[in-house]
Amino acid sequence: MAARADIYSYTDPAGTTHFSNVPNDSHYVLIARTPSIDPAIPEADAKRATAWLARSASYDAAIERAATAASVQAELLRAVIVVESGFNPRAISRRGAIGLMQLLPTTARRYGAFNAFDPEQNISAGARYLADLLTRYGARNLDLVLAAYNAGENAVERYGRKVPPYRETRAYVPNVLKVYHALRAQSQAVEPS
Repeated sequence: MAARADIYSYTDPAGTTHFSNVPNDSHYVLIARTPSIDPAIPEADAKRATAWLARSASYDAAIERAATAASVQAELLRAVIVVESGFNPRAISRRGAIGLMQLLPTTARRYGAFNAFDPEQNISAGARYLADLLTRYGARNLDLVLAAYNAGENAVERYGRKVPPYRETRAYVPNVLKVYHALRAQSQAVEPS
């Protein structure tokens, strides 16, 4: 039987967002469904997902600080982190993107993260990069913001300010949006009226 490492979350009345792969409370909502995992490696993958989810709470303060400083919604930062690295601060992509927000070294330096493995620097730089992309494409064009975050601004421009036809980017944008919208719905459900 294949294992799954789906991710659930909810935001409590104090504003803290909780993530889990085991929704042990009715408040949890599915925000990311992972594909079935090869039965030969389910235990290792399940342990890794559990470890990343357990670490997510330790980044709440850094996410809130970065979101406030860059005027970006914290839910957007969390959604990018969930999809980019699963809250693994040591993540390195095959293209050399580093850390929680999977910043390329040039982008990390451009936004002041001289140690992109440092979660505080990485989240802050990623938040500032997202803020610039939001300014460039507009908050109503979140699909373009996320496409540019994933494929680069030049790719979005080259394809006429549309999501580039790259398989990775075409999967990335809806995945982040799904997590983002789920987190926003949870956040709004606990905000006082």
